[in-house]
Amino acid sequence: MKKLILALAICAGGAGTASAADVKQNWEKHCLKCHGADGKGNTKMGKQSGVKDYTDPKVQAEMKDENAIKVIKEGIVEKGKKKMDPYGDKLNDEEIKALIAHMRSFKR
Repeated sequence: MKKLILALAICAGGAGTASAADVKQNWEKHCLKCHGADGKGNTKMGKQSGVKDYTDPKVQAEMKDENAIKVIKEGIVEKGKKKMDPYGDKLNDEEIKALIAHMRSFKR
C-alpha cells in the first residue's frame, strides 16, 4: 500500500500557498513520468514501479494524507530498491499539501 500511495505524489512549487499553475508545473516536473497526466499511472515508469491508479475511488479511500505527506517527503524504498525519490528537500509543506489535493482531484 505504501508502495505507491504517493509516488505521485510529489509536487508543487512556490512559497506560501501553491497556485494551480505551481501545482501543474510541479506535477509535470516530478510526477508525470510515473503517474501520468491523468493520475492513472499508465506510463512505462508507472507500470514498472507499480504506482496506484488515483482515479480509483478505493485507492483514494485507502490513501491517508499523513501517509501521502510522508511518502512524498521521504520517498519509497522496498527491499533495498528505490521505488520513488524523496521530495522533502524540493517541496515545502504547502506545496506538498497542494499536490495531495491535486491527486485527490483525479477521483472518479
